[in-house]
Amino acid sequence: MGSKIHTVLGSISPEELGRTLTHEHFSMDFQQLYVEPPKELKSFFENKISLDNVGFIKQYPYSSKYNCLFNDAETHAAVLYDMTLYKQFGGGSVVENSSHGLQRNVKFMKEVSQKTGVHVIAGTGHYISYVQPPSVLKLSQENMYNLMLKELTDGCEDQPDVKCGFIGEVGSGWPLHDFERRAIIATGEVQAHLGCPVSFHPGRHPEAPFEIIRLFQEAGGNVKKTVMSHLDRTIIKSEDLLEFSNLGTYCQFDLFGIECSLYQMSPTVDMPSDAQRMDKVVSLIEAGKEDRILLAHDIHTKHRLIKFGGHGYSHILNNVLPKMQTKGISQETTDKITIENPKTWLAYSQK
Repeated sequence: MGSKIHTVLGSISPEELGRTLTHEHFSMDFQQLYVEPPKELKSFFENKISLDNVGFIKQYPYSSKYNCLFNDAETHAAVLYDMTLYKQFGGGSVVENSSHGLQRNVKFMKEVSQKTGVHVIAGTGHYISYVQPPSVLKLSQENMYNLMLKELTDGCEDQPDVKCGFIGEVGSGWPLHDFERRAIIATGEVQAHLGCPVSFHPGRHPEAPFEIIRLFQEAGGNVKKTVMSHLDRTIIKSEDLLEFSNLGTYCQFDLFGIECSLYQMSPTVDMPSDAQRMDKVVSLIEAGKEDRILLAHDIHTKHRLIKFGGHGYSHILNNVLPKMQTKGISQETTDKITIENPKTWLAYSQK
């Protein structure tokens, strides 16, 4: 059987994928990761998003519970509008990374795909331990393995007619929680069995991606089918990034559009600008790694959607790719990063 890609509307050939964002969200609830705002600014986070407070929310996005509520009717309407524009501007596919623990909504993924014509790929697996209920934290490695295998080969628990197209995002913090270790190892075992694509969310420490890949490989996982997400906020030093890239995973820069002075999730980390992200991409291209690079926005809060004054899912298409050309990145290389690399990562012979 030839290689295929599972979307929420059925399998497609790799050639149908088109230009692809490999790490986005359409529906989830991030309120459990709420961060208190500075005292003197607190009043600006008590209402919905408006011109009066959106500037503050862009700097402190996790201090607005309304902003972090990404699964209400207002968000869904804004996502649909955004994805219509994404298709209009040349987008072909989106990999939706909401895994168990993030209130994944496969039904809404189907609605987005049906109404916009964008191919949507759903993921399985578990997000970080912090968001999991006690019953899930007790899951055995075998339980996790069985759930992922079922959702990849038979259908999702909440939408039996939809097969997941990858494992991810498999989340962990730092240091790793025992639950997260089991999830990584189970992921490696399933990947070794099926040959499916995988995407990891590492903790906010430069050693985290290395430790994840060590556990994953020891469990039999194939790094060539694996994405390490959020490297733009995780491995800051260029020499460390190059060392990690030598392991062979896809190196994903997926926070395009996020530019803030103080990164709430890790205040000591300097959140890079889009220009600095592009410079990292250039450095990997110069090192001969253009076939191991992926790009995305990781949109998961309201303020980044166009209807709420944000850049939207089309930001990379409309703003980043043209700028990359001014940095000497050819159209051929851009197509490799945004079309060929996602296609190679996602396609596999399905059992």
